Amino acid sequence: MSDTPHRFIRALRRERNDRTPVWLMRQAGRYLPEYRATRERAGNFLNLCKTPELACEVTLQPLARFPLDAAILFSDILTVPDAMGLGLTLDEGVGPRFTHPLRDPAAAARLGIPDPETDLRYVTDAVRLIKRELQGKTPLIGFAGSPWTLATYMIEGGGHHDFKLVKNWLYGEPAAFEALVNLLADAVTVYLNAQIAAGVDAVMVFDTWGGVLTTDAYERYSLAPMQRIVQGLSPGTPNILFTKGGGLWLESMAATGCTGLGCDWSVDLGNARRRVGDLVALQGNLDPAILRAPVPVIEQEVDRVLDAFGGGAGHIFNLGHGITPDINPEHVAAMVARVHARQL
Repeated sequence: MSDTPHRFIRALRRERNDRTPVWLMRQAGRYLPEYRATRERAGNFLNLCKTPELACEVTLQPLARFPLDAAILFSDILTVPDAMGLGLTLDEGVGPRFTHPLRDPAAAARLGIPDPETDLRYVTDAVRLIKRELQGKTPLIGFAGSPWTLATYMIEGGGHHDFKLVKNWLYGEPAAFEALVNLLADAVTVYLNAQIAAGVDAVMVFDTWGGVLTTDAYERYSLAPMQRIVQGLSPGTPNILFTKGGGLWLESMAATGCTGLGCDWSVDLGNARRRVGDLVALQGNLDPAILRAPVPVIEQEVDRVLDAFGGGAGHIFNLGHGITPDINPEHVAAMVARVHARQL
């Protein structure tokens, strides 16, 4: 193998690199015309996720355009609750919805842990296909949603962002809610280990809604289940935790034993680095909105992020959240080129 495919893994392990590696959250997505064409062939987003050949195709599309240092499995964080029988639908312009949301602790108590090689076989089959196509040239990232984030969708029934129902349950039935997130932690651990067994080189846990919690609630219902996942992963697997809005809790996140932390755009990387020391690598954290700006501004902001980290080992360049559908792919190319232009 050449040096380039290893940059991402070396950075996660805080080992010396020639350049900062870069990949993008949602790098396979609607900003690419080739993705939109494949999705049209699939008919809808869920068909795209559940057809391994198409999931493989869209996973590889951004790598054909840009010299990215990692691929990320094309899937969705809600595959696990869907496999638990909640009946996921994903409609354009509407967002995710569950036909059978959780409405009481008794419903949650009836849930079981899906078998990844039967209930989620389309995911592990996609991993195997992608790994075969990558031929060892680029590392592949697997992922899952955090237990807290999954619980918000499962209880709210979709992407309702006032979190009224889930917080009513959290505060009104704390023992039952803790049992739910622990069950989800075990399900996510089994799921990620199946992805690892199928061939992914690293895994990431997306805690999209952790930032809406109080510190006490975050530590009990989001961080503790994520630590349970980290501790249950196949030994030696590099892993990244990302809590959107989680800048207050970087030290606690680093203490979970994870390999790396994703930082959203509200976090100064230099400050984050001082706070976590050498415990973890850091990933991030360009504001995705900057990719709408002219190329010179993008290059200036890329330099700002790299300067904030300060050089040396342990940085993976990424966005502070996922790329949005309105971004010009040429701007992404300019961003990637600017990152790789800086030698370490």
